[in-house]
Amino acid sequence: MLRKILDSLEPTFKDGKLKMLYPFYEAADTFLYTPGERTKSGPHVRDGIDLKRAMMAVVIALTPCLLFGLWNTGYQSMLATNPELTPGNTNFIEAMKIGLMAFLPIYIVTLAVGGTLEAVFAVVRKHEINEGFLVTSMLFPLILPPTIPLWQVGLGIAFGVVVGKEIFGGTGMNVLNPALVGRLFLYVAYPGAITGDAVWIDTAAGAWADGFSGATPLADFYVNGVTQTNQMDAFLGLIPGSIGETSALACLLGAAYLIFSKVASWRVMLSCWIGLLVTTLLCNALSPSDTHYMSVGPWWHMIAGGFAFGSIFMATDPVSAAQTNTGRWIYGFFIGALTVVVRVFNPAYPEGIMLAIIFMNVFAPTIDHFVTKANIKRREARLGVQ
Repeated sequence: MLRKILDSLEPTFKDGKLKMLYPFYEAADTFLYTPGERTKSGPHVRDGIDLKRAMMAVVIALTPCLLFGLWNTGYQSMLATNPELTPGNTNFIEAMKIGLMAFLPIYIVTLAVGGTLEAVFAVVRKHEINEGFLVTSMLFPLILPPTIPLWQVGLGIAFGVVVGKEIFGGTGMNVLNPALVGRLFLYVAYPGAITGDAVWIDTAAGAWADGFSGATPLADFYVNGVTQTNQMDAFLGLIPGSIGETSALACLLGAAYLIFSKVASWRVMLSCWIGLLVTTLLCNALSPSDTHYMSVGPWWHMIAGGFAFGSIFMATDPVSAAQTNTGRWIYGFFIGALTVVVRVFNPAYPEGIMLAIIFMNVFAPTIDHFVTKANIKRREARLGVQ
């Protein structure tokens, strides 16, 4: 039905009174449907997957994080006014309602601002609007706290789209992950609204109650040498924090689908966790005491903060990540290692996955370059090429 409606409107936009708006019509048409043009000659690479299918696979993989994040946002809001509340006796519908009321404005602002900028750049460059922003528009709200001011949401996604992607040429040409660029900008410009002790929970009663970010187990360890957060609660995500990052279990469900669909690289995911494990064990061995922040175990590092979310959905970005298989192992290992280094040796910033991914995004092309050169040298030696 929608296809017929668009086809019937095409003459009006292409040759009729609305001819000046035809680029916008064409952009909307290519966003909804794969262009019908086909190459006339020459060899082709044929594959059953295209950009739309790849992007939709990521959106499907994000669904567990989104649904749990909606419920947990409502649950944490209700818990702030009723400390006796437990997940088992929480009104599911009411919790989801509160979560939606927090998430939808953030998502709408993200779509409105980011989508408009994408359309403007597509029209000016005469490119079609693709599905790249669909994933960015889902990732960005999930890595923000539910009470962030909406004007900061708009500013952050604008910075992420323009500086993180469009100045490099658009989808497929960005060096950095656009969602992370937007969040990094907000963290640097407005740290009080994005992390630390100033992160709050908007309670169901309309009051404000002290909350804490997902990295608080680590922050507690820096200050007290212990943490009060239950490990199972941290793994399941029953703690305040960014909307979609708190549940390591939901992230692992998404990882299983991404690996099954072959959309994301399991090498990057696994190497991130290996890098974190090795670096954490090294810090544990060098820790001066059991209550020193270097003694935080690998399990805590894995389930605290946004490590699971970042290593599964952000580090595996097929554009900004390393492209060679060997390069992916190196790239992911250093993301995991740098996450621990930032967390342990910079107590003022008890979260490191965001900075680690951005840093390794910059070095991914260099890693691939040297991996490729090494492969060429080995091949020349094998073939006896002088």
